[in-house]
Amino acid sequence: MSERSERTRNTAEPPARDRRMDSATEAFGAHRNLLFTVAYEMLGSAADAEDVLQETWLRWVGVDLHTVRDQRAYLVRMTTRLALTRLRTLRRRKESYVGPWLPEPLLTAPDVAEDVELADSVSMAMLLVLETLAPTERAVFVLREVFDLDYQEIAEAVDKSPVAVRQIAHRARAHVAARRPREVVTPAETRGALEAFQRAIETGDPQRLLDMIAPDVVLLTDGGGVVRAALTPVVGADRVAQVLGRIDSAVLLRQIQVNGYPALTLRLGGKVDTVLAVHIDDGLITELYAVRNPEKLSRIDRETPVSR
Repeated sequence: MSERSERTRNTAEPPARDRRMDSATEAFGAHRNLLFTVAYEMLGSAADAEDVLQETWLRWVGVDLHTVRDQRAYLVRMTTRLALTRLRTLRRRKESYVGPWLPEPLLTAPDVAEDVELADSVSMAMLLVLETLAPTERAVFVLREVFDLDYQEIAEAVDKSPVAVRQIAHRARAHVAARRPREVVTPAETRGALEAFQRAIETGDPQRLLDMIAPDVVLLTDGGGVVRAALTPVVGADRVAQVLGRIDSAVLLRQIQVNGYPALTLRLGGKVDTVLAVHIDDGLITELYAVRNPEKLSRIDRETPVSR
């Protein structure tokens, strides 16, 4: 074959390795948001979820795609296995965490709130409930209840038999049901309550604030030992109101969408100092989650796509 013919053939048809890489990249890109959401719901940390995705990608490019019947299921299984390994490491790290540990908040798109099940699954309240599950229980619950995988697919992801997975799913479902909020509050309801809550703080009206929070309200503050924060939960309306009443008048409060629900950012000197999310029950704020650890606020100014 002449040099010209060889050059023409190479121009017309990319090498097989490049075509395979293009196919792998296209498949991974098509499912990336789903894979991130799986990893994030498993870990409660966007940074660790991104690490898991990077490792998934490195393994995925070495797979012979001709042997993969269902690319989505294959990628979810791979991501789940890697997230399980990371989760066990994180649990040891959390044991030495300074003060309450809260999930890393994500700035999410407005359309996430339209998918009630997705919004509920990534909400701060639900992620804290998932923290009470054992690693395998958490994986099974997330894959079954959130992403609706069948038991055979989940069994392959967690290296259990389908029968064992059914039992784990039943146990995890009961565990979550006993600990999750009694009612699912819509993002619209949360937005209305949060607007009134914001006005009460900005006007410094202690009675209006007390009227909005439950008598047994709980405030969790996550400073990670880096910034000032309560090292134990603050419990009770009077104590929580006192803490909120000490918010600096120079702080700017802005409502944003965090983990599928409205939340507040507290900005000081142009920088996000705190992300404050709430849970509403029977029209009252029953839980407040204040994330102050700077390491968990690095992504809050840019939107993170999540999907099912």
